[in-house]
Amino acid sequence: MTQDLPSRLSPLDAFHRDRGAKMADFGGWMMPIEYPGENGGVLAEHRAVRERVGIFDVSHLGKASVSGDGAAEFLNSVLSNDLESISDGQAQYNFLLDERGGVVDDLIVYRKSSSDLFMIPNASNTSEVVTRIQAQAPSSITVKNLHLDFAVFAVQGPNALELLRASGFDESISKLEYMSFARLEWEGVPVILCRTGYTGEFGFEAVIPVQDKGQKSAWKLWQSLVENLAHFGGAVAGLGARDTLRTEMGYPLHGQDLSLEINPVEASASWAVGWKKPHFNGRDALLAIKEQGALRKSFALKVSDRGIPRQGMTVMRDGQKIGSITSGTFSPTLKTGIALALLDPKTKVGDVVEVDIRGRISLAEVVKLPFVPSHVR
Repeated sequence: MTQDLPSRLSPLDAFHRDRGAKMADFGGWMMPIEYPGENGGVLAEHRAVRERVGIFDVSHLGKASVSGDGAAEFLNSVLSNDLESISDGQAQYNFLLDERGGVVDDLIVYRKSSSDLFMIPNASNTSEVVTRIQAQAPSSITVKNLHLDFAVFAVQGPNALELLRASGFDESISKLEYMSFARLEWEGVPVILCRTGYTGEFGFEAVIPVQDKGQKSAWKLWQSLVENLAHFGGAVAGLGARDTLRTEMGYPLHGQDLSLEINPVEASASWAVGWKKPHFNGRDALLAIKEQGALRKSFALKVSDRGIPRQGMTVMRDGQKIGSITSGTFSPTLKTGIALALLDPKTKVGDVVEVDIRGRISLAEVVKLPFVPSHVR
């Protein structure tokens, strides 16, 4: 985002400001980091999601569609993962790569049918994703940027299903499996409800129109969720808690753990690459990296003292630099510092490394992900 452009606002911006949320720019959108009050703050909001339920406004996330005869086949030739491995009504994590195998963006694809797909890219990358896919699309395929057309709410935590049912969704949503979605109506307005999230907890993401009648319905749905939260000990959560939650799971963040300079092999995300596909953007470059062996790979670190690792900090072994932190934070669950780091590929789980935390050395153990158990299923 250039400095002379104002941030876009969520359809719920007035709610966040009325609640006194601490706001910050996320990918060109002014979004809440955390809320004040007894149940507010990153630690309390994080704990609510892990133990009960939390709701997030993530309307800054991108939205786009790819439609037309053969749309799924076309998109499968562009994105990294294999869209033929999922059925209609399922969602899939994917990469759009450049010619060097770098990650233009990571995104979720909702497969409605072979001729109709919906994508949720990252906020700051939506225009670039749409432009690149449009440039490759044949005349029979339409690629639309729908970034401003929908609100997106995440409902995450052990009581997520009960909260949604209390807010007007019927019993059928309990049958949704992880990474699957349903097209429903809520108070007469179409909603896509998907069993996805970015926290590692059981949860859903709701995509609802914000134009005309839909704008009022998006507000009404959000207010219904807010009003019912108290029955489940839940909290409205900001993007600060979303970051600590995703880091505890080892979920990558584009721009830090993935980027044009950090490819899926380095990021230990080869599982989201359809290696047997005959074509996808960046395939040849990525295959070469895989065959030659990456010069660095992503590992998880758990700090053994009170030091809190942050992005960019140096990681060493026996005083020699072996890499750097890509994401680091204090884990509210483990009550210690945790990090994702790009390190020498010879690094192994169980190794002890040194992290330079503002001139002070903290020891950290290389551990398996996730840092805390996953409950997505």
